[in-house]
Amino acid sequence: MFSIHVLLLLQGTCQSCGAGGPNLWACLQNECPYVGCGESYSDHSTLHAQAKKHNLTVNLTTFRIWCYVCEREVFLEHRPALVPVPAAPHHCKATEQVRFRLMVLNEEKKKKNKCLTGMKNIGNSCYMNAALQALSNCPPLTQFFLDCSGLVRTDKKPALCKSYQKLISELWHKKRPSYVVPTSLSHGIKLVNPMFRGYAQQDTQEFLRCLMDQLHEELKEPLTECSMSGEGSDGEERRDGDRSPSEDEFLSCDSGSSSDRGEGGGAGDGELLIQDECDGGRSPPVGMVGISSGGPDNEASMTQPQSTPCSPVRALQELHPKLSSSPPRSSPLRSAGPAYSFKKAQLLLSARKKKQFQYRSVISDIFDGSILSLVQCLTCDRVSTTVETFQDLSLPIPGKEDLAKLHSSIHQNLPVKTGVCPDTYGSQGWISYIMDSIRSWFWGPMVTLEDCLAAFFAADELKGDNMYSCERCKKLRNGVKYCKVLRLPEILCIHLKRFRHEVMYSFKISSHVSFPLEGLDMRPFLAKESPSQVTTYDLLSVICHHGTAGSGHYIAYCQNVINGQWYEFDDQYVTEVHETVVQNAEAYVLFYRKSSEESVRERQKVVALANMKEPSLLQFYISREWLNKFNTFAEPGPISNHTFLCQHGGIPPNKYHYIDDLVVIVPQNVWEYLYNSFGGGPAVNHLYMCAICQVEIEALAKRRKMEIDTFIKLNKEFQAEEAPTVILCISMQWFREWESFVKGKDNDPPGPIDNSKIGVMKGGHIQLKQGADYGQISEETWQYLLGIYGGGPEIAVRQTVAPADPDSLHGERKIEAETRAL
Repeated sequence: MFSIHVLLLLQGTCQSCGAGGPNLWACLQNECPYVGCGESYSDHSTLHAQAKKHNLTVNLTTFRIWCYVCEREVFLEHRPALVPVPAAPHHCKATEQVRFRLMVLNEEKKKKNKCLTGMKNIGNSCYMNAALQALSNCPPLTQFFLDCSGLVRTDKKPALCKSYQKLISELWHKKRPSYVVPTSLSHGIKLVNPMFRGYAQQDTQEFLRCLMDQLHEELKEPLTECSMSGEGSDGEERRDGDRSPSEDEFLSCDSGSSSDRGEGGGAGDGELLIQDECDGGRSPPVGMVGISSGGPDNEASMTQPQSTPCSPVRALQELHPKLSSSPPRSSPLRSAGPAYSFKKAQLLLSARKKKQFQYRSVISDIFDGSILSLVQCLTCDRVSTTVETFQDLSLPIPGKEDLAKLHSSIHQNLPVKTGVCPDTYGSQGWISYIMDSIRSWFWGPMVTLEDCLAAFFAADELKGDNMYSCERCKKLRNGVKYCKVLRLPEILCIHLKRFRHEVMYSFKISSHVSFPLEGLDMRPFLAKESPSQVTTYDLLSVICHHGTAGSGHYIAYCQNVINGQWYEFDDQYVTEVHETVVQNAEAYVLFYRKSSEESVRERQKVVALANMKEPSLLQFYISREWLNKFNTFAEPGPISNHTFLCQHGGIPPNKYHYIDDLVVIVPQNVWEYLYNSFGGGPAVNHLYMCAICQVEIEALAKRRKMEIDTFIKLNKEFQAEEAPTVILCISMQWFREWESFVKGKDNDPPGPIDNSKIGVMKGGHIQLKQGADYGQISEETWQYLLGIYGGGPEIAVRQTVAPADPDSLHGERKIEAETRAL
């Protein structure tokens, strides 16, 4: 008889190898007292079950029951304490064999695990645990790391995507422990950003932004010309002349943005149409960074330093150049002496590089959206437009006076704002009105998430010190700026700005913000040009902060995708809660997912077609990554087989050895249905390595070798000179990019030489800027690099001194002698 007494006698060790707990497994077969270790040791519990045909076992740490017949967790109706379980009859159904390596979310597979695993606090790490639990319950991202694990490849350190993949696998493993310790991921994020080193409390939103940024950087792939062609750009309809040069100062989107990510729709969607001077035009690695006038939220301390690697988008607030909107010339830049124009150089180099580097990743596919920002001159009615990519919306929490203005403006513009929270702004019963009035009297005004969204997208007047510089009027004018969503992301991340950091103190806004669990409608905030068809969102998870601006504790409430129940994740403790507990939570970060019944029906149709066993003469290869989108996205977009194809239609040589991880074989009827429903492509029936790409790779290797060998030779000659006649300067930022390219660390050439950041114009001449980051090279080396990459300007720290003329020198001496005689 299985009993607690037997377990106590075993003293918590494996009977086969003596391994200690936690996470030992006890056999539930009648009169079998066996206790064995799990997969963290030798997995004797599984060996015992296979040898003895004992199908049920219980984890002695979590008291969860596992069935080896159906390979899933078993849930008892009344969940008694450890009780005898008869061997027969066995009421679990065995799982059916999957006929295809097909994509579609298999409900049998999903029911294996519920991901109810906690995370151990390793020293004020609740901010990290809450954020990871919230991300773990985002199906599009989690299914990618579980089902498309072969795509998680990177050569970049610290390989944070590998650590995150391992963590997700542990959380969703069939024999998961009661909690995991995210040591590897914590170590990796500390290498990326020193702000997270030590054991001080940090802001969970800053952690999210840094993590997402690094995952994107490690997983990003350049958009090919084939994938860009045929797909419209959000900014293509705007005219160059319709944007004011001072428009960069009037960005109305206080949201996280990405400047080098291509959106799911195409390259143009993800391009930030604001020309800036970030690193000579090459977009820096960015994350979910909020452009917040009040400073970033941070619970650690009021003096917490900002994260430079994860916060480059904040530089958008500091854009100072007034760049011309005229198109740049395509000719390469050469050194032009004192007449060299820095503005022209920066504009040209920026435009060339931005056109060259466009990337996408699973992060940008899931979380990236775009906002159309408009500024209207109230004198000439000229409207300037800018498209900005965002990854999260940082929403203000309006106060009592702001709410009154907001509600009055909404009612005055009812035909325009008809969809804004009708339940909140509509007619209420007198009892509800009295209760809301009493509540607002004691606890402040009743604020809804729709109020915060309306405040974010409300028009903003530009007047006084913040007047708008109209290009048509050529003067400062009063204006109005406002923004609309141009493209909705698959998962909408909303950050409520609860923390304010002033010069002398910080404080937290503890006002309760009510938010819907289902049916968040973004249609009222959508631009008319938006291609998004699905505008309704359901809540996936919410991160809450308890405490003050100086200290506190983070927890997460997440809805389980399997059973639809809500759970509280408080470090290593996981508790089931009612949805009313979630609705009353003090939300800080919310994750919403697009809701579409049509996408569910589409998946059911594909499953039915796959089960028809209709014989077909052709089999088609389709992108595994796109199939993951089809499984989990409400709007997966066109079929994108260019993720495993080159521009010539073959397999790139660097992907050929793991092509099985990139594709899935589907029958002809499934392909035809998917192609007719979503379009895209191209159709692929045969996989072959591209010979053209192979030749290009060999040529690239020869080019790299020749460039680095030539540079080493010229640099040795330069070092051997005792008194070089000419010493020229080169930007170390560009040089590091070139070095990464010739050493094979970066596949993309660095672009034209950009010395504009290390030079300054003085007296009509270009001089080296004090404190500039530069290196010294010979004239021969400069001419060699300039001949390959172009660019400029030429900046010398030592120039050739022309020898004096003997006749003129004799004349000067004669004049000097005569002067002395007088």
